[in-house]
Amino acid sequence: GVSNMLPLVVGGGILIAISFMWGINSASADSDQFNQIAAWINQVGGASFGLMLPILAGYISYSIADRPGLAPGLVGGMLAYNGGSGFLGALVAGFLAGYLVKLLNKLLSNFPEDFQSIKKLLIIPVISTFVVGIVMLCVVSVPMAWLNQGLTGFIDGLGTQNLVLTGMVIGGIMAVDLGGPINKVAYTFAVAAISNGNYYPMAAAMVGGVVPPLGVALATTLFKKKFTKDQQIQGKTYYLLGASFITESCMPVALTDPVRMIPAGIIGSAVAGGLAMLFQISLPAPHGGIFVTPVVEGVISQKLLYLAAIAIGMLVSALIIGFTRKPLKEQEA
Repeated sequence: GVSNMLPLVVGGGILIAISFMWGINSASADSDQFNQIAAWINQVGGASFGLMLPILAGYISYSIADRPGLAPGLVGGMLAYNGGSGFLGALVAGFLAGYLVKLLNKLLSNFPEDFQSIKKLLIIPVISTFVVGIVMLCVVSVPMAWLNQGLTGFIDGLGTQNLVLTGMVIGGIMAVDLGGPINKVAYTFAVAAISNGNYYPMAAAMVGGVVPPLGVALATTLFKKKFTKDQQIQGKTYYLLGASFITESCMPVALTDPVRMIPAGIIGSAVAGGLAMLFQISLPAPHGGIFVTPVVEGVISQKLLYLAAIAIGMLVSALIIGFTRKPLKEQEA
């Protein structure tokens, strides 16, 4: 579900962030900052973002029940979006739709062969969509909306000290498996926060995701005696790939010595994530690495602090790799 949702999140989020360059209220006709171009860009981004939850729920359901699960999942996700239950509601809708369709398929397994097309195109879609819709409206909507608002309020109400700890956790998790499912937990949490209008967690997730490849890149530059020629050449490519928020790019070199290099990435990312929260960096764009620096909210100093958090995390990671990784001769031995 997350992988199918990401293009909509990235496209919509970056477009919305670009619209903020005319002013945070530039899309509002009632504001002095109103700009028609910004309003159009914001509207397009909002349309993309609005599809995020239906696609998430639809493809969770699809992964469980194949194609018949898509329609009830999409409807459940749309009801989660409209009903205020948000990201958590969409998760519930996706699993509910998928397993309901699976159950219906099992109950109707002895359906006459001549009427299989009716079962697939009429009976299962109608029943599953109706049940998912009613459950979402009458059972799931209110408690999930309450939980969603509670989570948002919890993040908004964190003090500075707790914000730093939260940023360290988000940043560190982003580096645990270099773009794998654990990484997606932290990223999805940050995306959910964006959908609720809180842009701080995304800054922590973003810096946490760019630090591991940048740390490896810097280590291969500063500590050449500990890397082969091929690894040094690969390391140069990680400057661009890491800066673009492609965390998994550094796997070929990082996994040559995971015991030392993975923890180095986690520590560097945790430092960067904590600093992003300490500096109260607000980032509405869900992808792009350092290239979304112009859309970091606030004055120029905030944008520089965003880059500083990345640079400090990268340096910490590179130094840990450099001082703990064995020289090539010992590696070969």
